[in-house]
Amino acid sequence: MTEIQLRSGGLGPYELPGKVAVVTGASSGIGAATARALARAGAHVVVGYNSSPERADSVVRELPGEGHQALRLPIEDTPALEAAAADIGERFGKVHVLVNSAGSTAKVAHRDLEAMTDELFDSMLRINVRGPFAVTRTFVPLLRASGDAIVVNISSLSGTTASGSNIGYCAAKAALDNLTMSLGRALGPGIRFVGLAPAAVETDFVAGRGRDAIAAQAASTPLQVLVHPDDIAEAVLGVVQNLRVATGTTFMVDGGKHL
Repeated sequence: MTEIQLRSGGLGPYELPGKVAVVTGASSGIGAATARALARAGAHVVVGYNSSPERADSVVRELPGEGHQALRLPIEDTPALEAAAADIGERFGKVHVLVNSAGSTAKVAHRDLEAMTDELFDSMLRINVRGPFAVTRTFVPLLRASGDAIVVNISSLSGTTASGSNIGYCAAKAALDNLTMSLGRALGPGIRFVGLAPAAVETDFVAGRGRDAIAAQAASTPLQVLVHPDDIAEAVLGVVQNLRVATGTTFMVDGGKHL
């Protein structure tokens, strides 16, 4: 019987200077805030975007440090992801941090089943579940090459409470949380997987949901804080740098809305 070689505990903080971080959906919102936070911590950041190269370039220009780049990472297009991964592999040889931040939703009342068409439901699953999976699958060789990597999936409280922008989105985020568990079990010890589940964040992610609606939701939470993308970015840093022995877990960062 082969003896299992355990790694020693007392790992200490995961230091980011010189490490390579890839963030999908990083041209705006939580993704852009996360790119800024990782760059401030010393990482070389790949600012992934789908259809907004100008916004992605703008994010790159404001990042502290050096070695950053904007790169098209369309999460629904596996061949394009593979080409992007080859580009990153040629430049850096490895990836230490992958943040799956790209996603999409639409505001549809849960009781309006007719408005939740097959096409819309399928798009919720394709973008919010298959997308992060496809990105992760593509980058696993580069993550393994680092020897000690982490994937952070930006989920949503909707995946637990089933209360969110639409039924399909809630189902998709529940599936993403399950995916975080499955991949955490399957791809350890070299890669750990952690999810973060915000409630409403002060962005334009949900079309038609104004700041007043977000503020009203925040007012009903125990912490009564209007959550900014920077708050979620700091949570990303927290799990990357400090939760060294956590994997397969999704943490709520919702101001206590789930209570």
